[in-house]
Amino acid sequence: MTNDIKALIDYYEREKGLSREKILLALESAFLSAYRKMVPGSGSINYLRAEINVDKGKVRIFADLEVVPDEEYSDKFNQIPLSLAVKLDKNAVLHDLLPTNITPKGFGRIAVQTARQTMLQKLLDAEKEMLYDEFKDRAGDLVTGTIRRFEKGDIFVDLGKFEGVMTSRERVPNEDYSVGDRMRFYVVEVRTETRGPEVILSRSHPNLVRRLFESEVVEIGDQTVEIHGIAREAGYRTKVAVISHDDKVDPVGACVGMRGARVKNIVRELNNEKVDILEWTEDPVTFVREALSPVEPREITVDEEARKIFVIVQDDKDLSKAIGRRGQNARLTSRLMGWDVQVRVFDVQEAEKRQSQAAAEEVMRQCQAAAKTLSEQLEIPEETAMGLVTMGGTDLVALTGFEASDIAESMGIPAEEAAQILNKARDLISQ
Repeated sequence: MTNDIKALIDYYEREKGLSREKILLALESAFLSAYRKMVPGSGSINYLRAEINVDKGKVRIFADLEVVPDEEYSDKFNQIPLSLAVKLDKNAVLHDLLPTNITPKGFGRIAVQTARQTMLQKLLDAEKEMLYDEFKDRAGDLVTGTIRRFEKGDIFVDLGKFEGVMTSRERVPNEDYSVGDRMRFYVVEVRTETRGPEVILSRSHPNLVRRLFESEVVEIGDQTVEIHGIAREAGYRTKVAVISHDDKVDPVGACVGMRGARVKNIVRELNNEKVDILEWTEDPVTFVREALSPVEPREITVDEEARKIFVIVQDDKDLSKAIGRRGQNARLTSRLMGWDVQVRVFDVQEAEKRQSQAAAEEVMRQCQAAAKTLSEQLEIPEETAMGLVTMGGTDLVALTGFEASDIAESMGIPAEEAAQILNKARDLISQ
């Protein structure tokens, strides 16, 4: 065993955290590969193994050969005749497997050079396997790392013993990254690729904000306060809805912290991204009103079936505040609630039109109610009763103020029929 191989073993054991057992297994595999390359036909050996004495730096190759009668000996790669077997081991028994040293002369010196590259690849595979084992259950966690290099738009991050990658889609659009920057990342997933396990990191994922709050706010950690939902446009603005499971604990106050210390730490980690913290409520009107604060809406209308909320604000100034920069405030509120939030400016003409329409609808409703009553009292069709109401006979008393000729002319009915209606009304009043 040469010193450089010993040094390599020490390096992988100390720096990469690989166990000595895995390193030796990689070495054994490498020496077996070297042996097969050196010895023609050795690929036919069924039971081949390498033994390494690290202290003495010696390597021996053994084949487990089946002991067979001399007359049946036919396979030099997997059999050994009994006469030779007993010379090597006096206790050799027919059909047993006899460990046989088949190490070529000078194998250690030659094989080390041949096996070196193979061993390095085996150790690299072992390192990747350990990376996967350590990180496979860490998807969803926060990790701290240092940016090491850029490759084709991807950022590679040093995580200590291992390396993660942040693709362009996981970056924050307006965030600058430089080699040597140390920051926190969200582990999106750990996946196995052809080139080995890959730890996918993110700075733009909404759950990065969730994990920061969990690590910063004790009440979230102990589940007194719960994050109900997060809506984020990375680099610009995030809205967080929280709810308390203890009446004595203010969820928003707990997240903000004394003098805003807790949320300031989170905003600093997010490079000054704006973070709004809202108390969650199931009432959409109350939540929208809080989400659009400090704007005070003039009117909020809810369409529960379509899950739409229509918000009317006083003027363009309020509209600008309510929807936020590039519409982010209203858009994030919609995403957080799962409702379509539409904000519009108060329109005087539209309001007057709606008011006039509402008044007309109310008059029509009252007329229909009066016609129905007259229809029942006078025992006439509702259509006829509506005609009486339209001409001003909204009830029995008002109707008796007309002459039969007026009723007949206005409604286009015979005078006799008009007289009957009038007489019936007078009779009902006199009863």
